[in-house]
Amino acid sequence: MARETADQTPIESRDQLAVHLESGCKPREKWRIGTEHEKFGFYKDGHAPVPYEGRRGIRALLEGMQSLLGWEPIFDGDNIIGLADPVGGGAISLEPGGQFELSGAPLKSIHQTCREVHSHLAQVRQVADPLGIGFLGIGMSPKWKLYETPVMPKSRYRIMANYMPKVGRHGLDMMFRTCTVQVNLDFSDEADMRDKLRVGLALQPIATALFANSPFTENRPNGFLSFRSEIWRDTDKNRTGMLPFAFLDGFGFERYVDWALDIPMYFVTRGGRYHNMTSFTFRQFIDGLAPNDLPEPRPTMGDWKNHLSTLFPEVRLKTYLEMRGADGGPWRRLVALPALWVGLLYDQTSLDGAKDLIKTWTVEERQGLRDAVPKTALATKFRDRTVLDIAREVVQLAREGLRRRAIPGNGSPDETAYLGPVEETVALGKTPAENLIWQYETRWGRSVEPIFEEQVY
Repeated sequence: MARETADQTPIESRDQLAVHLESGCKPREKWRIGTEHEKFGFYKDGHAPVPYEGRRGIRALLEGMQSLLGWEPIFDGDNIIGLADPVGGGAISLEPGGQFELSGAPLKSIHQTCREVHSHLAQVRQVADPLGIGFLGIGMSPKWKLYETPVMPKSRYRIMANYMPKVGRHGLDMMFRTCTVQVNLDFSDEADMRDKLRVGLALQPIATALFANSPFTENRPNGFLSFRSEIWRDTDKNRTGMLPFAFLDGFGFERYVDWALDIPMYFVTRGGRYHNMTSFTFRQFIDGLAPNDLPEPRPTMGDWKNHLSTLFPEVRLKTYLEMRGADGGPWRRLVALPALWVGLLYDQTSLDGAKDLIKTWTVEERQGLRDAVPKTALATKFRDRTVLDIAREVVQLAREGLRRRAIPGNGSPDETAYLGPVEETVALGKTPAENLIWQYETRWGRSVEPIFEEQVY
C-alpha cells in the first residue's frame, strides 16, 4: 500500500482534484514502468510467520536492509515501517500482516525491471538468511490462520482493521493474508488513459487467470485457483470492482473523481497522527464535515492523494494506472506481469487490437468473467470460448507489442523473453495454482509444508 503524502495545498474546488489526475499525462518518451510485489516472510525452521519485534523480526530485517542499501527510514511513531531510496528510486514497505513489499522505481524497460527484481531479492536474502527468514512467492498465505498472523505497527492499518468487518467478509483476509504483484503504467492524455483503463479492466480477469496462484488456506485446498481474487469480491464493494461507469460515453478524469468523492474515507493525517474518517465520504469532507476534534479541518491535496490510494478497483487511476489483478508468485512471474501489460498497452497497434477484442463485451459479461475466474481460471466459459482461448490471443498481442517496441537488453533484441512464464501457462493450459494442487495431491503427500522450500525466493 502507498506511502502517505504530506502535500498541504488547500483544496479550493472539485476541479483541482481532476487536474491532479490529469497532471499524470506524459509524452510517450517519458512513459515508465513501475512494478510492485509483496511476499510472505517466514522462519525457515518451522515455517512460522515473522513478527515485527524480536532479534529476528521484521524490524531487524528493515534495519538490516537500511544498513545494506543506505535508504532513508520511514517511521510510524517510533517504529520503522519502511525505507525510501533518497534518489527517487523505489521504496520498501510493510503490508498489515508483515508482507514485505518492494515498490519499484519508474523504469524504461522490462530489462531494467528484471534487474531490479533480481537485485532486490538478492539483497533481501543477504539480510534475511542470517536471521533464518525466507520469503514465499504466492498469492495467499497457505498455512497460517488469521489469529496466527502478526500485525504490523502502522496506524492506518488499525483504522482499516476496525472498519473492514463492517463492509465485507474478507477485508481482514485481504489485509493480512494476501500478496500481489502489480504494474503501474503511464498515459499520454485523457483519451489514452480511457483506452488503457477500459482494456485493463476488461482483461484484468484474464491476467488473474494467467497468474492464479493462491489455492491453499490453512493447510488445505480452498476450492479456488485465485482465492486472493475471490477475497476482493467481498472486501468492500464501495471501493472495489470493475468500474462499469468507465465504459460509458464521456468517461474521463472528472467522472473518476466523482466516483472517488462518494466513497467513505479511511483517515487523514495531521501532525503525524492518524485520524479516523470512516464516517465521512470525501465529498462530505470538502463540504465542511469533519470530526469535531480534527485539527486543521480544511481538506488538502495530501488528503486527496491518500484517499485515492485507499480505493481498490481492478485497475486504479492515480497519476498513472495500476494493474491490480495478479497473485504474487515466483520471481520470473514478477517480471512477466509488467511484460504482459507493457506489450498490450505501450504499443498502439496491440492496444488497438485489445480494444477490438473487448469492444462488444457487455457490462454483464465483464462482471461474469470477474466473478467466475477466481474459481475456474483458464477453464472459465465465455460465449463460445474459454478464458484460455482469450488468454492465447492476449499473450500474442503482448508479444507483438514487445517485439515492435524493440528495446534491446540482457542479450536480447527485445523484451519478449519475459513473457516466457505466461506463454508456458497458455501452452500447457494450466495455471500455477493447478500445478501446486497437483504437487499437493502427489509428491507433497497432501501437505502444504513443501511449498516453503519449493516456492521460496
